[in-house]
Amino acid sequence: MTAKKVLVALGSPRREANSTILAQRAADGARDAGADVELLDLPKMDIKACDGCDACHGRSSKGCIIRDDMQALYPKLRQADIIIMASPVYWFTFTAQIKLFMDRWYGLWGAEGEPFEGVPFRDKRVGVILTGEGRDPFESGGINAIRTLQDTFTYLGSPPIRVVYGSAGKAGEIRGNEEVMSRAYSMGKTLAEV
Repeated sequence: MTAKKVLVALGSPRREANSTILAQRAADGARDAGADVELLDLPKMDIKACDGCDACHGRSSKGCIIRDDMQALYPKLRQADIIIMASPVYWFTFTAQIKLFMDRWYGLWGAEGEPFEGVPFRDKRVGVILTGEGRDPFESGGINAIRTLQDTFTYLGSPPIRVVYGSAGKAGEIRGNEEVMSRAYSMGKTLAEV
């Protein structure tokens, strides 16, 4: 049996980010389940905004014409069995880095919405890791990120997302929350075992 491929998209630009710490813990769980895991440090990548040119949807198109780091990520997105999105809550949702990354997924489809190489997200399992200062994702705005990601992946044909939300403000503070660290590990392990 081949190892499951897991992509972990890190959306925090902060060093010692709490969401990154939880994502690394989820990655540990997936590795322990035998998965092949790759972390994508989105803030360090050159990912330009989609300019809405629709060149990716032309009859003879081979994908997005913007030449940046997304070109290397498109095949990885197609090949992944599992995607984990990790972000702090910034202004009541996920970070701009996650949004840029997601907006560029538009380039995975061809003319009239036909995918270039199969349906890119159908049946991929998805994990979401969010951190915010508020204990309640409704108060922190984390619920907006959860709903957006839930609706996006449902539309794309993925099974229901799994979510871990951790409350922490100071960089690295989440390490002291053994319960949420354990839930992140379990999420990664469970996603890779299914």
